[in-house]
Amino acid sequence: MARWLLREPVDLAITAALAEIGELAGADRAWMFEYDAELLRFQNTHEWSRQGVRSFVEDLQNTPVTMIAWLHQFLAKAKAVMINRVAELPRPARPLQVEMLRQSDKSVLSVPVIHDGRLRACIGFDATIATRRWSPGDIGALFRCAELVALARYGSLRGGQALANSSRGFAPLIYLRRQGTIIGVEPQAILGVRSARDYAKIWLQDGSTVLDLRPLTIWAGLLPAASFLRIHRTAIVNLQHVSGLDRRAGERWTIGLGRFAEAWPVSRPYRQELRQRLGV
Repeated sequence: MARWLLREPVDLAITAALAEIGELAGADRAWMFEYDAELLRFQNTHEWSRQGVRSFVEDLQNTPVTMIAWLHQFLAKAKAVMINRVAELPRPARPLQVEMLRQSDKSVLSVPVIHDGRLRACIGFDATIATRRWSPGDIGALFRCAELVALARYGSLRGGQALANSSRGFAPLIYLRRQGTIIGVEPQAILGVRSARDYAKIWLQDGSTVLDLRPLTIWAGLLPAASFLRIHRTAIVNLQHVSGLDRRAGERWTIGLGRFAEAWPVSRPYRQELRQRLGV
């Protein structure tokens, strides 16, 4: 595998490596998708499929990460995700489940591709003929493949240029449902997100709020860490919209967001990082 990734042209090498490891693991399909720079969109880039198994590499181009939000929350923590039975995925993974079923997936193994401490892509296996439980050896081999892909794809000037080219067409939008319609909003238009039991309530720059079906744990993986910070176990805020920090109540800290009069409490474990990020 290393001979492909370190010697051949990078795109050909990645496809050849996926074919080799996919065959060895007994997968029906092996694939890779790449993220944009903001981790808000992704696109399929490479795929191998066994004879008689349909290819989907041309699908899911410039696709919002919200579709795979359940999976993304684990990839962002550098964790592998083995889905033994796609049909039994939990409710928060419903958009992902619908897409996997469309591709006739019965079991899926996904491993993050990380370079220089950043999540760049994901590679994985699909089982479409019958359900599978991949062995620890298969998972370890896929992780090693991911490391080599990261080195070949992003560890050189050529790789960096490839990433820039692949990200150029992305429009950083997050999609929300509001009053029966779907709207795309830029991350910076989101002031804050609060947990609302199994859902999340989103505060927007235009003064409106939206109740979203994805829980706060999903939103923690979607929002860019450069601008957003958790200030409470139930709340994440956009630091660029913090209009004030009130510490006059002593033990109780609150912040203001944009035009909203409502104060957002800051719990003790998050105060030091908040002060550092605000520079106060």
